[in-house]
Amino acid sequence: MNSINEQTLTLAAVCQVAYWVQKISRSGQIDEDELALLLNSVMITSPENTMEVYGGEISHLKTGLTTLVNHLGNKSTNKDPEITRYVVSLLGLERRLSKDKMNALGERITQSQRQLAHYDIISETLVSSLASIYSDLISPLGTPIQVAGDPTILKQTVNQHKIRALLLAGIRSSVLWRQIGGQRRSIIFSRSKIVECAEQLLRTC
Repeated sequence: MNSINEQTLTLAAVCQVAYWVQKISRSGQIDEDELALLLNSVMITSPENTMEVYGGEISHLKTGLTTLVNHLGNKSTNKDPEITRYVVSLLGLERRLSKDKMNALGERITQSQRQLAHYDIISETLVSSLASIYSDLISPLGTPIQVAGDPTILKQTVNQHKIRALLLAGIRSSVLWRQIGGQRRSIIFSRSKIVECAEQLLRTC
């Protein structure tokens, strides 16, 4: 798989996180398979290739690829500034990760990996564990991501934990995106190439 494909897929994963953060905040709903996929991506810390992080199937990132095309494509009329804000915020927070923070993240994720032997990835125990990693290590890095939505839904602890766990998954994909050569300026200057790649990948789903 070439680098533009990998960069497009990892950026699509960040978009997929943004899509579901918005869905939960507005409706309290999320597809459990997609939640599991995104949370598992945090746990896969030594993949043999990029797609292993996302279960080995491009179709697993169909939601993110569609969201990416809708928000970066010139033809799209479905652009939502809220989703764009989440994506930009996640990429910005990732840039603030120091080596020490990355080491601390690795240690905390290892602890969560041990819990996987006893709990399902979307169990309240693991969702809460991943949410606390985000709160403790990522939130203090910069301006917290302000999640908009239905106040009644956002007050529920279970939804708060899912949103924070998803945002941690967004950071995971942002780290991976940068590791394989993704740069914020490439979103601006290579936008048409990224959108074209996403459209081609969607045709394989």
